[in-house]
Formats: sequence, C-alpha cells, structure tokens
Amino acid sequence: MFVDHLQLVDFRSYTAVDVALGAGVVVFVGANGQGKTNLVEAVEYLSTLGSHRVASDVPLVRAGAERAIARARVQAGLEDERQLQLEVEISRGKANRARLNRSPVRRTREIVGVLRTVVFSPEDLAVVKGDPSERRRFLDDLVVSRWPRMAGVRADYDRVLRQRNTLLKSLSGRSRGGSPGADAAATLDVWDSHLARHGAELVEARLLTLADLVPHLAKAYADIAPTNSDASAEYVTAVELAPDADREALAVALTDAMTARRGDEVARGVSLVGPHRDDVLLSLGVLPARGYASHGESWSLALALRLGSLALLRSDGVEPVLVLDDVFAELDATRRQRLASMVSGAEQVLVTAAVGGDVPDVLDGRRFRVANGEVTPDA
Repeated sequence: MFVDHLQLVDFRSYTAVDVALGAGVVVFVGANGQGKTNLVEAVEYLSTLGSHRVASDVPLVRAGAERAIARARVQAGLEDERQLQLEVEISRGKANRARLNRSPVRRTREIVGVLRTVVFSPEDLAVVKGDPSERRRFLDDLVVSRWPRMAGVRADYDRVLRQRNTLLKSLSGRSRGGSPGADAAATLDVWDSHLARHGAELVEARLLTLADLVPHLAKAYADIAPTNSDASAEYVTAVELAPDADREALAVALTDAMTARRGDEVARGVSLVGPHRDDVLLSLGVLPARGYASHGESWSLALALRLGSLALLRSDGVEPVLVLDDVFAELDATRRQRLASMVSGAEQVLVTAAVGGDVPDVLDGRRFRVANGEVTPDA
C-alpha cells in the first residue's frame, strides 16, 4: 500500500499543505525546523493515531488554531487500484473525530490498521538504550500493526489498569498489615479478573509477535552490522509462564501473581503485576545490548528492529509504508548503503533528510524541498 495524496490543515507548522506523493521513494529535503518531519508524522498518525515524537495530541495542532486536520488518499497496492480516504480531526480540549471515505466512524480507533506504517527515527535509539516502557511500546505498536483489533484490547487494559490503581491508592495506608477489608478485597477481585483477561490477551499477542520477529531481527542485523552480528530478543516477565501457555493459562498465571502480591500492591498503592511491568531483553551475542552495545551497534540494532518489523508484516501479507525520518545522517557510509539497498524495493519509502546528499543514490525517486512552510518539487 502507499499514500497517494496528503493534505494537512493547521497540523504542526502548516496552515495548509497539499502534496501528491505516489508509490516508490519520496524524499523530503530541508533544513532542521522547516517541517519535513511534520509531513511523515501526519502519515504515521493516520496509521496509528500516535506519534513517535510526542505522547499527546496537543502539539500536533498549530499554535493559535483550535483544530488540525490530517487527510490522506491511500491506494491498496501497485497492482491494486482500490483507494480509501482517511481523515482525522484533532481538536484542543475535545474528542478527536475520524472519517473513512468521508463518512464518520463511531470510534476514532476504527481507522487504525487501514494504513500500515513502519517508522524509523532517531528516537528509536531509546528502544535499545531506554527504559522498558520504550520496548513495550515498540512491541505493542507492532502487535497492533499485525492485528488492528488489538488497539482496543490495549486501550481496555490501560483503562482497567488506571481504575485498579485508583482503588489501590485509595486503600493504601488504610489497611492493617497491608490487607484490605472484605468489601475492598471483593472489589479488587473483580478488577483482578478484568486485568487478567485483557492482560492475558495482550501478553499472548506479544509473545507470538516477538517469536515471529526474532528470525527477521537476526537476519536484518546480520545484513547491517559488519561485526558481532548475532542479535536476539527475549520476553521478560516476573509472572510464572508455562511454555506454550494459551490465553486461559496466561490469565490464571496473572491472577495468581496478583493474589500473591496483593499485600505489596495495597501497601504501595499501585499495580505491580501485569504486562505494563514487562520488558524485552535485546542482546548482541551473549551480552544485553543495553549497557554493553556501542553507539554504532545500538543504532544498527534499532534499525534492525524496524527492518525486522517490515519483514514480519510482509510475511503476514501486508506491504506497509516505510518511513525513514532523519536516519541517514546518523549512519556511516557502509550502513547507509546497506539500509538503502534493503528497503529500495518497498512499495513506498518516505525519507526526510536535512542534506539531500545523505540519501544514497539507490533511493532515487521523487524529491521535495521543504522550506518556509511550503513543500515544492525539487527540480
């Protein structure tokens, strides 16, 4: 699939912009701060309802405006001329609204998965070097890309987690010995059941996706990195999980773990068990990447995670849009060429670069110059 046309109104730095894209390689060249990343961020947002740059939607609305609109016409494939129009209206202080083929959808998240993207940016270094939340987010985003309905499961889990934490916080310090009263215990049992049910579905999807990703990750890293090319990933959880546990067994394991930690949870006023506490151990050879990998190795591993994601989605029968946001400036000449050769065959590659010369010649395609709020074809 690919984005054939992109329109923005009051999105980030743009009052209005209308760009015809098309399949193949599209490169946006411009100095830092001119808005080139804003363009690919809009494509990402239409795909996932999220951004790799910010945690909230507020910065996406142009300063002084009340709402922003991102709209794209998406074609199913090079040999499939079916087209859909996606639109999201982002409002300050109000619920966002979405349209599919100009018709409103009941829930904004219903458009998630219509357009699939894989985005690699300098922020991805945090997946390797940062906190576990960065790796959980990476894995969950990939889960949703594979199975868009998981966006709802993810949202339901977060909602239950917030409500359970609110209850635990209200109980914290009230109960002697860290044990709640009978009424509170019964209420906690209800929330435990909900958290275990949604959590088990999320963990199951994570485990399946990570297992499918690892071979693609290993190959991508070996293709990119000149040395120490054995990359792997392992799911890390404090919950006792039996090998090949199904969803029901996962729910039981989560429930048992919550029961065992209930006293600690009440005392601390926070949920200590569940997929929100898990991690992904990334390794190069026998050593964990975090804390041991060099800067170049970390970059290569971060890139391999995205390339592995691209390969996994392709193996699922999906041809996502690949976004390379200010990536080439961070790579040496060898890694630039290897990356470019590996992605040049994608149906659509959107590239941003401050210096056009940083983009290898193999990624020859349509180029745009971004400056002073305007996007113009680069002659």
